[in-house]
Amino acid sequence: MLKGIPSILSPELLKVLAEMGHGDTLVIGDANFAAASMAKDSILVRCDGLRATDLMDAILTLLPLDDFVDDPVLIMDKDAVHADLECPVWDEFRNIVAKHDARGANACRMITRGEFYTRAKAAYCVVATTETAFYACCILQKGCL
Repeated sequence: MLKGIPSILSPELLKVLAEMGHGDTLVIGDANFAAASMAKDSILVRCDGLRATDLMDAILTLLPLDDFVDDPVLIMDKDAVHADLECPVWDEFRNIVAKHDARGANACRMITRGEFYTRAKAAYCVVATTETAFYACCILQKGCL
């Protein structure tokens, strides 16, 4: 047991967070995200039974966001086919980021699904959740302490 560590962070995920360096990225994928295929050249950590928002909040308790970029949090945007789909999880993401970063929601940027997949393939780690909200995928860029 360790004090101050959110209990939903597994030892495997804690190790990955500690190994990441400045500028490295971590993907939090929802239940529909192709986590295993995106992580072919990186690390895959399964976090079954967890919501993406709860995991983001726990991770940002420990992980500083990158101050060298304007938007260290990238959120997957909807495809045109889902233009009318409500995505309240995005507001949850922004609120969590605002809780942990002085830039607030301004630290977040929406990116297309295609750009998200390209960046996910280059990430240091892909975390698979069983989040059921649609388009509940984000990328976090690690900063310095």
